[in-house]
Amino acid sequence: MRNHPRTVGERFEALSERVTRWTGTTAAFASAIGVVVVWAFLGPVFRYSDTWQLVINTGTTIVTFMMVFLIQRTQNKDALALHLKLNELVAALEGASNRLIDVEALNEMDLEVLRRHYHELASLAQKEVDVGQSHSVEEARNRHSRKSGRGAVAPEKPTAPAGPGPGRPANM
Repeated sequence: MRNHPRTVGERFEALSERVTRWTGTTAAFASAIGVVVVWAFLGPVFRYSDTWQLVINTGTTIVTFMMVFLIQRTQNKDALALHLKLNELVAALEGASNRLIDVEALNEMDLEVLRRHYHELASLAQKEVDVGQSHSVEEARNRHSRKSGRGAVAPEKPTAPAGPGPGRPANM
C-alpha cells in the first residue's frame, strides 16, 4: 500500500474515503444544520423569494446526487471486504462447507436452494441437544436419522457450485 496516491483513480479513492469518514461525523451533521439555519435566517433578507428557495433546493439536490454515488461506492468496497473475510473464514474452518465460498456470485435460484438447505439444518439442529454439533445438512440429516432409528440417509448431490479452493480439500 502506497502512502501517496499517484493515479487519478487512487486520488479519487483517497478523497472519497476522507469525505465518507467526515460525512458520518457530528461535525458534518452540525454543518448541515448550520447551513439550513443560515438559509432560514436569510429568508427575510431576500423576502422569501424564488431565488432564496432555489438556492437551498439546488444545493441539497447536488449534495444528495453526489452522496448517492459516494455511499454506493463505499458500500460496494465494504461488502467486497466483508465477503473476502467471510470466504477466508469458511476456507480456513475445518468442517465448514466450501460451497459457501464465493456464494454471493450465485444466482437467486441457487441461493434459494442453499437457503432451504440451511433452513432444514436449523430445523434439525433445533432437535439436537448440542446445536453446535451439526455443520452440514448431510451430516445433520444422517445424525437425525440415526437418532430416530431410520438409519443413515444417502447424501444429496449439492446443487450449488462446490469444490476445493487452491490447496484446500472439499469439505462437504
